[in-house]
Amino acid sequence: MADKRGSRSRQRRENERRRQEKPSRSGRGWRLWLRRALVWGGSFAFLLAFALGCAVFFAARSMPSYTTLMGSQNGQTIVVRARDGSEIVELGPNYGQWLSWNQIPQPMKDAMVAVEDRRFYHHLGVDPLGLARAVYVWATGSKRLSATSTITQQLARNVFLNSNRTFDRKLREAVLAMALETKFSKQQILELYLNKVYFGGGAYGIDSASRKFFSHPGTEITVPEAAIIAGMVKAPSRFSPTADVDAAVDRANVVLGLMRDQGMISASEAAVDPSTVHLKSEEGQNSVRYFTDWALPQLDLLLPEGNTEPIQVWTTIDLAMQNAATKAIDANVPKGAQGALVSMDRDGAILAMVGGTDYVKTNYNRATEAVRQPGSAWKLFVYLAALEAGYRPDDKVKDVPVTIDGWSPKNEGGYAGEIDVRSAFAYSKNTVAAQLGNEVGFGTVASMARRFGITTPISTYPSMVLGASEVRVLDMTRAFAEVSAKGQSLEPYGIIKVATAGGRVLYQHQAQGSSQLVPDYVAAGITDLLQTAVNTGTGRAAQIGRPVAGKTGTTNSNKDGWFLGFSSGITTGVWMGRDDAKPVGGLYGGTAPARAFSDFMRVAVKDRPVEQFETEAKLPDWQLEPDDEYMQGDPQDYYFIDENGNLVSPPGPEQPRANSSPPDATEPERRPSSPPVSGLPTQAASDDFLERATGSNVPREPAPRRPAPNATPRGYQPQQ
Repeated sequence: MADKRGSRSRQRRENERRRQEKPSRSGRGWRLWLRRALVWGGSFAFLLAFALGCAVFFAARSMPSYTTLMGSQNGQTIVVRARDGSEIVELGPNYGQWLSWNQIPQPMKDAMVAVEDRRFYHHLGVDPLGLARAVYVWATGSKRLSATSTITQQLARNVFLNSNRTFDRKLREAVLAMALETKFSKQQILELYLNKVYFGGGAYGIDSASRKFFSHPGTEITVPEAAIIAGMVKAPSRFSPTADVDAAVDRANVVLGLMRDQGMISASEAAVDPSTVHLKSEEGQNSVRYFTDWALPQLDLLLPEGNTEPIQVWTTIDLAMQNAATKAIDANVPKGAQGALVSMDRDGAILAMVGGTDYVKTNYNRATEAVRQPGSAWKLFVYLAALEAGYRPDDKVKDVPVTIDGWSPKNEGGYAGEIDVRSAFAYSKNTVAAQLGNEVGFGTVASMARRFGITTPISTYPSMVLGASEVRVLDMTRAFAEVSAKGQSLEPYGIIKVATAGGRVLYQHQAQGSSQLVPDYVAAGITDLLQTAVNTGTGRAAQIGRPVAGKTGTTNSNKDGWFLGFSSGITTGVWMGRDDAKPVGGLYGGTAPARAFSDFMRVAVKDRPVEQFETEAKLPDWQLEPDDEYMQGDPQDYYFIDENGNLVSPPGPEQPRANSSPPDATEPERRPSSPPVSGLPTQAASDDFLERATGSNVPREPAPRRPAPNATPRGYQPQQ
């Protein structure tokens, strides 16, 4: 028993000892893993720091010198010229004069540091505190991880990189920023930044921005002006005083508050109202910018990739015509409405383009981007399809009430009964257009519109003949220009030549091969109709004292008014209406749009010779034939049947047809023919067939001359 008790006692002591040893072993294990994590983490951090140091070292060694960076430019300067060589506008970066550190006003330096990088003078290119704050904000609820780049990082991005938001680009940006801090002083970095940062409107650097917005050099920048300029860096398009004065002033007040909080200015200086700053009035932002906005993006296709040197672009625009187009729209557009105009030369060159009444207020180009219903101007394609199908301007049609698939078009001025095609087009008869469209096929009309360059979706419902499909002013003007070109295709263009500042030609426009869209006689016929519409029809207000061909267009409730026409090789399209598509009282295609067309065209064609239109339809041979029977033989050679289906022989000349003369004795006896019907001999097979079958000459009988009463033609047997 004593042994058992001793054994149990020893067991209890052993268990107690193990319980006492277990925490110490657990503590030693935790400390072991901590030491391992510190060792491995430290080693990894050392390797990362070493790699980063090497990257910064090599980046700093390969970085250009300060003088080289001063002369570098971001972007491409483009000088746009009119067709006569005069300068229209200069686009792209404008750097102004380089301001050294001592020339830059102190308020400008302070404002930029206050709003963009308050710890600029204390970090090494990357702000770890700013990055930690951004991570904390993201971790505590923000959905997006974002950190404001330091001034040095922004400089590295603007000079060496692009604006892609990728991890790789951000990493390279950080390396380059630290390399900049390694190679240059803080003063040099801020000087580079203030002379290169983009402020919008093509202005790079504070001197360019000061001259653009305040009309004086950057050396004269005041405290409120510095606040406005510094505030634009975050979003130049949104905080530019020329885009939104209120937004620019609000942003400037934020900058002034930051400068006051950081002790850069006094409270009295921070109370200056930025709205009292005198801003330079915008000049040169006229309607010609609608044209440059349309033409210049085409350079991406015309020029080789990678070209960044300054270039000069010669365009097709005629400044005198552009000025006349602007005045014509301004003088005639109804109050509260917008207007657009496109004028095109006979080869497709754009001579004038107006996309709205005020480019500064809205740069939306209604000539090339807006899609609106063309109204009756769409009938151009309906009548083109009808003329191609065989109609002629003098053919008779009926202007009467009509219903097609449940749709009943109405005319503005009632119904005229039987009229010719020319009058139906001139007076824009909706019922006639509906009948013609239904006859040739609405799909055929849509195909004709596609053939003439309409690129927007086209409906094939019956109402499409009255312009239910939406179109662009540029496309409709092109279609009328192709009619003016006698049915030849055209390609609108706006750029003639592109050359470097040294004169090396990078692009030269070459005439494109054209195709015949419709036959000459169709182009002549539609020109006849268009000329009549101006001479006596709905487009009389578009007359200019020389031949004009054109068409009006008005949509339901007067929401859109159109006039498109041509004279002396120039084609012009005019549209007017409201952007919200609300009705405009008194707006018809034959009123304000036609008058604007007339005002412009009188200036546009004044130096061109008067040209008469070719309206004589020279029909092809197949349409000049009397009828289809001419191709098949003499219709008098037909045989006939009566109402009962019996063969009859039409009455011949006054003398008897069968025995008018005795048969020639030398001829063989005539073979029996079909049994006589109604007492008149007939034959089932033609003489020609009998000759081939028998090898002998079969005598011919005189051909019948006139059908018998109540007789109907049924097939025919042409006689040789």
